[in-house]
Amino acid sequence: MDSKLAAYITLVCTSAVLNLSILVYTYWRRHYYTNIANLFMWNTLTSMIYCFGYAFSLISTSLEQLRFWNIVQYVGMPFFPPLGLLFVMQYLGYKITRKRIIALLTMPCFTFLINVTNESHHFYYRIYDIHSVLGAPYSEIEYGAWFAVHNIYIFSCMLAALLLLLSRWKETVSVYRSQLFALICGQLLPIVTAFLLFIGVTPDGIDPVPMVIWFSSVLYLWSITSSRMLSIMPVAKETIFNSMNDGVIVLNDTYQLIEYNQACKIMFSELDRSTLGQPFDQVWYMLTDQSFPVQLDTISDKLNVTIHQANYIYQLRISMLQQSNNNSGLLIIFTDITELHTLQQKLEHQAYYDDLTQIYNRRAFFQKSEQSLMKAKGELSSFVIILFDIDLFKKVNDTYGHQTGDQMLVHVAQICKAEMGEHILFARYGGEEFILALPGYTLAEGEKFANYLRFCIEQKPLVENGKLVSVTSSFGVSVTTGAVEETIYQLLQKADEALYAAKRAGRNQVRVFTEKYEFVE
Repeated sequence: MDSKLAAYITLVCTSAVLNLSILVYTYWRRHYYTNIANLFMWNTLTSMIYCFGYAFSLISTSLEQLRFWNIVQYVGMPFFPPLGLLFVMQYLGYKITRKRIIALLTMPCFTFLINVTNESHHFYYRIYDIHSVLGAPYSEIEYGAWFAVHNIYIFSCMLAALLLLLSRWKETVSVYRSQLFALICGQLLPIVTAFLLFIGVTPDGIDPVPMVIWFSSVLYLWSITSSRMLSIMPVAKETIFNSMNDGVIVLNDTYQLIEYNQACKIMFSELDRSTLGQPFDQVWYMLTDQSFPVQLDTISDKLNVTIHQANYIYQLRISMLQQSNNNSGLLIIFTDITELHTLQQKLEHQAYYDDLTQIYNRRAFFQKSEQSLMKAKGELSSFVIILFDIDLFKKVNDTYGHQTGDQMLVHVAQICKAEMGEHILFARYGGEEFILALPGYTLAEGEKFANYLRFCIEQKPLVENGKLVSVTSSFGVSVTTGAVEETIYQLLQKADEALYAAKRAGRNQVRVFTEKYEFVE
């Protein structure tokens, strides 16, 4: 064995042993790493098989031995470039799906099978023999059509991995660049070496690629142990940008659209790359047929705005982008608050509306009437309270059942609501009692309106299973005296006294409360 061949074998064995060491070390510490370690170990395993297979081929003495170790090499060699690409993709934050794995590894599987069965078709090697001049273990090869396909494929995988890594260099923070450097070199060295082999610069009959893999392995081992490549990895800004749930739009200093993320594309389906560079006002009008709700050139700080768009509600957070203390554009973040807004409305409705009649409940009445009374006092106007209930309601429940009683409450509420303007506050006070607040009404006007409602209720009986159930009601009316300290509760107490006077007088009538006579019969 000459010294040159011994050097070749030493370099290849060094590559194989280093790969084996990295594989054992990574497997031993696999519990400390993220899932990316799995792809890294498969990549290292196939590279190791390739190197060991080539090392043994360099000590072969016959064509049969050369061919056997060539097949062993192809258990690993066709697979480690696509596995390396998958590893780089996962490292950079791309989603590795089963379909992508199958797509990238299908070609190496065909290559292995074609190589193993080459004697029957010669698609891979037209001639595979011992070198006529140098002898064993050097080989003399004439390549077939599939060899060219295979080499184009593995070269493309390595080049794609290299370009992906280079594309992330600028946006990767310095603490992670050592990892990126190791991975770039790990892809670049085999590419350059393989290219030199293809153009015939390397020694005749020798594959130099396994001889340089040791250097890539050293870089990988250094990166794993020093910068924790398999446990702490950089997350690409682009990955973060496009994985955000909020829609993001970026404008330059002249308010032209320069970027948007995937969430924004989902929110506004007509947004596409052709809109980049266009004035944002035009883009927004194209998307919504409306003008943007904020004048962009007036924004000097952070601004929150809520907009309604189609069936969605968005909260907009607009802030200025700063670069070297100079304004360099705007950042607009769209947060979908439709579900939150719907939930708030539902909770508010439950808090302020009666479940059965769908009018205001007692709590809402007191809250809103207190405000209305204060306003009436400020304007020196009168304020009327009307309290009424359904006559003999217990008898309705006992005779027809509680379901009919509930329907009667809804029936009365709908009759009254249909006769009221928006300025009148109407609520269910409790049980079969209802209450109204009429700001600006005099006592006479309140009494007249109460009689009108009483008449409407009496003239519209409830229809239950084809039968008419008559409905009458009794009303009590009170009005403010002008006293500053007078409260809703005091007015309600007076209306309540007038209501019971109406009931004692025979029901289905209106009574008003006066200070002089306490109530009028």
